Amino acid sequence: MLTKSLPTRLAATAALLLAAGALTVPTASAKSAAPTRAYVLTVTTNPASTDYDHRRVDVTGTLTKADGTPVPNTPVEVQEVVKFTTWNPWGDPIDPTYYEPRDLGKPVTDAKGKFTIPHVSIDHVGDSSLLNVQRKVAITASYDVDGNPNTPQDGYYSEAAVTTKAKASSLTYSVNKTRVKKGTILTVQGKVTVPRGVERGGNEVFLQTNWENEYSVKTTTEEDGFFVMSVRVRADDKDFELRTAPRDLYVSGVTKKLPITNTSAPRG
Repeated sequence: MLTKSLPTRLAATAALLLAAGALTVPTASAKSAAPTRAYVLTVTTNPASTDYDHRRVDVTGTLTKADGTPVPNTPVEVQEVVKFTTWNPWGDPIDPTYYEPRDLGKPVTDAKGKFTIPHVSIDHVGDSSLLNVQRKVAITASYDVDGNPNTPQDGYYSEAAVTTKAKASSLTYSVNKTRVKKGTILTVQGKVTVPRGVERGGNEVFLQTNWENEYSVKTTTEEDGFFVMSVRVRADDKDFELRTAPRDLYVSGVTKKLPITNTSAPRG
């Protein structure tokens, strides 16, 4: 004798209950409405983009109640957030972006609910590498009603993007070998040229030899912009690439593939 599958039997039972009036389906009006937010927070910058010679913006925003009533005499936390692309060649389920926030202050709203921080420098502060930096920098504003970070349900957040327009740099290089094998010492030397007025020394250079590693060795340029680095080739090294990361946010890096063949690397 044929028997119905579990989903089929459940569907048939539900149909009988509906017909008998023992089961009801909630209508759209019966569904609970989304909770109304009590405040509205905004933030903007003027201008919306910066470049090498013009790095400052004015940050403004407003804090009002949901009906538009200004919220005066209230501190709002404002930050600059420089964003970086996460190194993830394996496609792992992780955040594709990582962040470096910098506190800009806690301006207090005026009688109209407006807050302002003039002449904010949009820049990278600190010693971290700019290898994977993104061109859009976030200006964020946040307001926590009770001041308790452990109750995020009463927190409000707004974000504005500032596009940083970078000047170009260039890279020249030479290698001691174009055909290598396991154990070969590969030496790469060259020069990073940056725009006039930018420090030529201290800019980072990265040598990648395998797709799974962001880099195998790194160095920084000398005061004249020159660099040299060496690496011992492994059997599975077959992705040779140079990448540069100038120390100035407003100078872009360069990526160049190296014409190197590893005869020890597996084919395919």
